[in-house]
Amino acid sequence: MKVVIALGANLGDPRQQINLAIEEIRSVVKVEKVSSFYETAPFKVSDSQPNYINAVLIGDTELQPKELITELLAIETKLGRERSFQNAARTIDIDIIDYEGFFLESEELTLPHPRAFERRFVLEPWAEIDPDAVLREHGPIKELLAGLK
Repeated sequence: MKVVIALGANLGDPRQQINLAIEEIRSVVKVEKVSSFYETAPFKVSDSQPNYINAVLIGDTELQPKELITELLAIETKLGRERSFQNAARTIDIDIIDYEGFFLESEELTLPHPRAFERRFVLEPWAEIDPDAVLREHGPIKELLAGLK
C-alpha cells in the first residue's frame, strides 16, 4: 500500500535524526522517494523553540495502518522521542499522512492525518516529490499549499 510519511525534528541534530529515522523506516516501508529537508518555524507553539527540519517520504508497505503506526512509534522511542505536551520540541516526530487514501478514525490513528491540509511543512515537501497528490477530503495538495498564507 502506498504511504506518505512526514518527519520532523528540532532537538539534537535534526538532520541526523531524520536520516536515522528514514533508515529505520526502511525496515517496514519500501521507501521510494524522499523530499529535500525544509527548515520551518515551530507551528502553533507559545514557548521559544528551535526551528524544525521537516521532510516527507513516500513508500510502499505490506503493514496495515495500525501495525505501521506501532512500528513508527517504536522508531520514535528508539531515537529518543519523549512525549511531554502537544507541540513540544522533539528529537523526532513521525506521522502517517496518507495511507492509500484510506479513511480511519481510531484512538491510535486518524487517516488521512487530520491537520495535514493546514501544514506547509507537510504539503511543501510532499508536493516536491508527488506534485499531483491529492489529500482525501481536502483536494490536490498543490491547491492546498497555494491557499496557505
